[in-house]
Amino acid sequence: MRVKTTAVVAGLMLAAAACSGQSNDTGSSPSASAGGSSAPAAKPLEGTTLEVAAKWTGDEQKNFQKVLDAFQEKTGAKVTYASTGEDTGAYLGPRIQGGNPPDVAILPQPGLVQQYAEQNALKPLSTEVQAQIDQNYTPYWKELGSAGGQVYGVLVKAAHKSLIWYRQPAFDDAGAQPATTWDDLIGKTAQSLADSGTAPFALCAASGWTLTDLFENVYLSSAGPENYDKLSKHEIPWTDPSVTTALEKLAQIFSKKDFMVGGSSGALQTDFPTCVTQVYGEKKAAMVIEADFVAVSAVQSGAKVGEDAKIMPFPPAGDTPPVVLGGDVAVAMKDSKGAMALLEYLASAEGGTVWAKSPGYLSPNRNVSPDNYPDALTKQLAQTIISAGEAVRYDMSDLAPSAFGGTDGKGEWKHLQDFLRNPQDVKGIQEKLEADAAKAWKK
Repeated sequence: MRVKTTAVVAGLMLAAAACSGQSNDTGSSPSASAGGSSAPAAKPLEGTTLEVAAKWTGDEQKNFQKVLDAFQEKTGAKVTYASTGEDTGAYLGPRIQGGNPPDVAILPQPGLVQQYAEQNALKPLSTEVQAQIDQNYTPYWKELGSAGGQVYGVLVKAAHKSLIWYRQPAFDDAGAQPATTWDDLIGKTAQSLADSGTAPFALCAASGWTLTDLFENVYLSSAGPENYDKLSKHEIPWTDPSVTTALEKLAQIFSKKDFMVGGSSGALQTDFPTCVTQVYGEKKAAMVIEADFVAVSAVQSGAKVGEDAKIMPFPPAGDTPPVVLGGDVAVAMKDSKGAMALLEYLASAEGGTVWAKSPGYLSPNRNVSPDNYPDALTKQLAQTIISAGEAVRYDMSDLAPSAFGGTDGKGEWKHLQDFLRNPQDVKGIQEKLEADAAKAWKK
């Protein structure tokens, strides 16, 4: 239900700085005996075979294969990879029903962890895997991979959704500066751009998920992590005053036609990644609010990331600098030594460090040093994840039932699009959001 979280830079080298060679291995992941004799020591998983399934193809698959190769070299296990394609559920469903699931699956949404746990299709993580999670992740991520009091999943790859990409020449022409607060974004940066004759924002509102990403950043920032958790579980209603505040802040953009390319009607006819093209190819706007994967489309539009295509952290609209992540959760579908060993390795700092050396990857593991990333932008993004600490949160709409948070023309996508059409109707939109949320959570 999400745009493909392809790559932070997709093969670009933004800086000449070479990646650090340090492995940052702080885990107790599966290891072979050092062995001092002339005969090679037996590896702990010699003769073990296992299959891992994930959605990745192309460069993403090649980069993940490097991690699997390192695991195989370390343990002696033989790992085969299967691509699920974009519809992970459609691939895994028949295999689960047929009694032949992969040993390990990497799921694109935490909601699938809940779904498969209810079907008894997942195996609880071993104490060794949980020890790696406790050592390398904040407690929030452990809870995210849990269902019914059992821990089933570990977040192994992240997409950073708390970014605003901007076109440096447009800022230079307008005398605009990157904003450090929401009020500065609206009152200074955007207004300076509009006054110069350039639309501040290209909104990708035909792709409803981009509006949920925008809302989530404003809401996490203005309402705080605790309320974010409550709203994501529908423990507080969408009619709550904290939602009112966030929508009123969005209206500061939505209600100004000169802030958006083509006004609200133009924004609602623009999908992702066309909005990126409007900024960097057509030069109709100065900013696009979306995740690290904007880099791919910016480059395709002729921009140079780090030069004319730059990023600013999403400016806080309250007390919390927002860091919202999407990402992929690894789970075990077979109760095997090999499956748990692979999950232990993926959860370790060692496994994350191997992965971090390839472009297009961000780790939610706080013990994977930013020094391991191959370019300046990724180092910067990784540091923001670490610096945010306990306040980092997962994409809220991906945590919701798909009927509410992930369906085109329905639920949150539709109502936020309607709010863009009529940003004066805050109360009415809240009531519609709550009505659909109540149905989706069956309350």
